[in-house]
Amino acid sequence: MLTATTEASRPGTARGTPAATDVLVTGLGATTPLGGDVPASWAALLSGRSGVSRLDTPWAGQLPVRIAGHMCDDPVPLLDRVQQRRLDRSQAAAVVAAREAWTDAGAPEVEAERLAVVVGTGIGGGLTLLEQDDRLEQRGPRAISPHTVPRLMPNGSAAAVGLLLGARAGTHAPTSACASGAEALAVGALLIRAGRADVVVAGGTDACLHPLALGAFARMRALSQRNDAPEQASRPFDHERDGFVMAEGAGMVVLERAGFARARGARVRAALAGAGVTSDAYDVTLPAAEGQVRAIRAALRDAGLTGADIGHVNAHATGTPLGDVTEARAVREAVGPHPAVTACKSATGHLLGASGAVEAVFTVLNLAHGVVPAVRNLEKVSDGIELDLVSGAPRRTAAHAALSTSFGFGGHNVVLVFTRQDG
Repeated sequence: MLTATTEASRPGTARGTPAATDVLVTGLGATTPLGGDVPASWAALLSGRSGVSRLDTPWAGQLPVRIAGHMCDDPVPLLDRVQQRRLDRSQAAAVVAAREAWTDAGAPEVEAERLAVVVGTGIGGGLTLLEQDDRLEQRGPRAISPHTVPRLMPNGSAAAVGLLLGARAGTHAPTSACASGAEALAVGALLIRAGRADVVVAGGTDACLHPLALGAFARMRALSQRNDAPEQASRPFDHERDGFVMAEGAGMVVLERAGFARARGARVRAALAGAGVTSDAYDVTLPAAEGQVRAIRAALRDAGLTGADIGHVNAHATGTPLGDVTEARAVREAVGPHPAVTACKSATGHLLGASGAVEAVFTVLNLAHGVVPAVRNLEKVSDGIELDLVSGAPRRTAAHAALSTSFGFGGHNVVLVFTRQDG
């Protein structure tokens, strides 16, 4: 939970003009299976497109699951030659998304010592590790790339973004599985509230579509096996859901201290009004509604709001049988049955450590545009899920505040509260 500043000292968080220490969103960036940037991804999400497709690579033929969500645009060719050699695919995605977010924010003129970076990842440079191990086995140690260690280390994406922007107020790399991207935004807000930075670029990335990763998740029976109908495979909250669809991508957000953003005349997308971070201490893979409820309530307290103030929930909702029911119960208990609920993974697939950040981007856009995307592939709501799910077509909304939920293996629960900023 963000506790560096109390609700009483942040009177502008919930309504009206933001206080000088509030955390504002001024830039958005993403590369996803729906599009190579935010406008393309958002348009595809609203139109009901799917980013999931069949894997046509030879190695996929041996797998029980042969569908995934590839990034719509390959990020590697968008880098210069030096970056292409030095960066893992997940790092390339992070750099591309960060570059877009920074430009979208108007490239803030901020002292390097007041600029921080927080980029989370679930797997990190897994492709590099696997590729270089193949080189070692096939051609010996001299074939190993000298860039292997920087490309595979979990903080590699944060380091790449920090180098890109010249950030000197700290470069951080949360690794909390599928909650990593969301936790990065929570940490970024803490840095601003604590007075350690004026601007933070925060987000998440993952890109490890490989037979080992897909095979491992398949062995857990976590993945959908609708190989003959990839676009219908990701089915959050649906009665016929049978697991998530693995995907890749990155999402980045520029966060600014409200006083700094106002002084430079920044365009404000929304406010990151609160966050709740809890852990289950229950099971490595099984979700616990109690921990999710605590995270939601902590986020609401941090924002100075109640469940009645929430008009929209962007659910974690991966499409697993147990996970969706658990989250639905937690949302209903902590918020109530009234918010309009969507699940973006129905269109993007599950971007693992990037998912929370990409969905935060979508949540900000939901508030800014007053529209909630529909849950794709929702034909019959599963028993035990009693929520106001948006289906069929996007829904117009006047929501002032929205939740974005993220949960990860290891019992990580992160909930973000965003509020609309008018004028």
